[in-house]
Amino acid sequence: MTIQGRRRLERCRTRPIAHVAAETGVSRACLSKWKSRYDQYGEAGLQDRLSVPHTSPTQTPPDVVERIEQLRRDSKRSARRIALELAGHGVRISERTVGRWLARLGINHRRFLDPDGSVNRRPPKRIVARYPGHMVHSALRGQCR
Repeated sequence: MTIQGRRRLERCRTRPIAHVAAETGVSRACLSKWKSRYDQYGEAGLQDRLSVPHTSPTQTPPDVVERIEQLRRDSKRSARRIALELAGHGVRISERTVGRWLARLGINHRRFLDPDGSVNRRPPKRIVARYPGHMVHSALRGQCR
């Protein structure tokens, strides 16, 4: 719903929400949401809001993420080993969460880590056509007899 359409919701003060929703072509639930925002916040309530959460209370603490990265770089441990190691120190974290953090850090594959812990990942080799139509491939299965 556009901002101008939201401003037209003032008609809801004197008429039923269902009637105004039918006239404007929006659902009754959508209209009542915008009306309650307008009643609560005024003109500022008609503006779009971000849908991201204000807080993430269950997010992995930064010190745990640093410890995950340190354990991976120092000894190339697997996600399961890192989760068990952290559990031994009183930090409960799932193996899947450890794997997810390793992927975010770019060290999810042990083969990309040198013995000193630095990343040795190289960009993949791309096959590039020299000119348009150079690499046309056709499958003639069962057609050539």
